[in-house]
Amino acid sequence: MRRNIIEIDEQKCTGCGLCIRDCAEGALALVDGKARLIRDSYCDGLGACLGACPEGALTVIRREAPAFDEAAAMEALRRRAADAAPGSGLCPGVRPTGMPEQPFPKGLTPLPTSPEANWPIQLRLVPADAPFLQRARLLIAADCTAFARPELPARRLPGRALLIACPKLDDTSSYVEKLARIFRTRDIRDILVLHMTVPCCTGLAALVDAALRTSGKNIPLTKETVPLRGA
Repeated sequence: MRRNIIEIDEQKCTGCGLCIRDCAEGALALVDGKARLIRDSYCDGLGACLGACPEGALTVIRREAPAFDEAAAMEALRRRAADAAPGSGLCPGVRPTGMPEQPFPKGLTPLPTSPEANWPIQLRLVPADAPFLQRARLLIAADCTAFARPELPARRLPGRALLIACPKLDDTSSYVEKLARIFRTRDIRDILVLHMTVPCCTGLAALVDAALRTSGKNIPLTKETVPLRGA
């Protein structure tokens, strides 16, 4: 059958692996330093991964290919989240995981953290099926909140899974679909959006609003603006 499917320009691909994080079906992997479509039947042809590539190496074309096999793709996705062994196409530094509590250096005072602390935290790197997202209470925070007023996001983090993003500097083209997929499939309990008071930062709340509409889910949502000064 002829259908839409991803094509990768090997000349443009730098092997950064960002497209793999945004491939919800586990169809992409790094092979010999390049992103590859490992199985046609895993690719739904929708192109959610296109915006992740900084080099524009990914396009959607129409060609002969087996039909999309959703069941097989979801099994591949489960394996991708659970397995970061050498050759799997995953960088161990972005493997979805909880973060066990570590001894804190003497002389420093730790900020409050969540017992469910997760890694990775950057929205672009977090796979939509990450185990720590299942039935999570989400804190979706703008990057600057952790530095402009670090005590405020730290107080709100305990008990929540953390995702961070910058609505101004990030390429957010894939964020709405990724968040919508998280909302649809991870049984999210509630969402807190934390952003700075500056106008560009409110775009994070707009992204979450759009993702909720796309997902069709009715998840309790709270938005909080972090002031530059004061309580």
